[in-house]
Amino acid sequence: MTEPRRRESLCLDERCDWVIHADNADVLPTLPDEFFRLIYIDPPFNTGKLQRRKEIATVRSREGDRVGFGGRRYRTVELGTTSYEDVFDDYLGFIRPRLEHARRLLSPDGTLYLHLDYREAHYCKMLLDQIFGRDCFVNEIIWAYDYGGRSRRKWPAKHDTILVYAKDPDRYFFDQDAIERIPYMAPGLVSKAKAERGKLPTDVWWHTIVPTNGKEKTGYASQKPEGILRRILSASSEENDWVLDFFAGSGTAAAVARKMGRRFVMIDRNDEAVAVMAKRLGTASVSYVDSRFRCLAVQTDESEQLGLLP
Repeated sequence: MTEPRRRESLCLDERCDWVIHADNADVLPTLPDEFFRLIYIDPPFNTGKLQRRKEIATVRSREGDRVGFGGRRYRTVELGTTSYEDVFDDYLGFIRPRLEHARRLLSPDGTLYLHLDYREAHYCKMLLDQIFGRDCFVNEIIWAYDYGGRSRRKWPAKHDTILVYAKDPDRYFFDQDAIERIPYMAPGLVSKAKAERGKLPTDVWWHTIVPTNGKEKTGYASQKPEGILRRILSASSEENDWVLDFFAGSGTAAAVARKMGRRFVMIDRNDEAVAVMAKRLGTASVSYVDSRFRCLAVQTDESEQLGLLP
């Protein structure tokens, strides 16, 4: 009987970072044990629908349907649309093997941050207790924001949940001194010195979403703000540590990792996600490969095309 051919693996000691255009279920088994000090994942939230986001801009036009400052008229131009499927009949069956790999891939002092919303957070908490052990639970972080539509039938849902688990509850890395301080909500209740210094964030993070006209906006449907990832990377990684995000989306984890001197591996099967990451990250010191680790030709201009290098 012929033995199955061993899949090639990435050479992660090379001086480059990685974006892998593939299903993470195919790639995760090939990555080395206990290699990543930090894993952040923002999987689909199982909303039961196609997630779509339009990217628009306003331009001056005499025939425009919008009136701005000084009576100037503008029209809206659609720049493009990004989308991804967010429908799962068995969400826990989908996420479980990926979380099992996440535990295997974490270094002994590593930490997992799993970003969810109210639909699956409680089920995934129980699943992580099984995979990691209840004593490895570190935090339930609430990211609160105030944007979007408001239901008239219930309290509007304006927060995400980030579950934090350690590979080893006695060894995980956490650098409190590296976390950027924030203003006191009631500075008059503390001394002037404390007010000037600010306070450390708690497990409730008030942070805006990516502004519609902000510099970091990519137009990708599930893009998360760099401020959230900067806080996570500051606390749970150091310079030159490896960071893994295997639902990479727009590549916010990679963008922040690069600015902070971390190494990264990003995985996503969505063509649009990889195209957005290519424009956001460029090709300097970043290798783009497919599921068989063949080099991809990516374009960093508006054409957003992907293809294998000859």
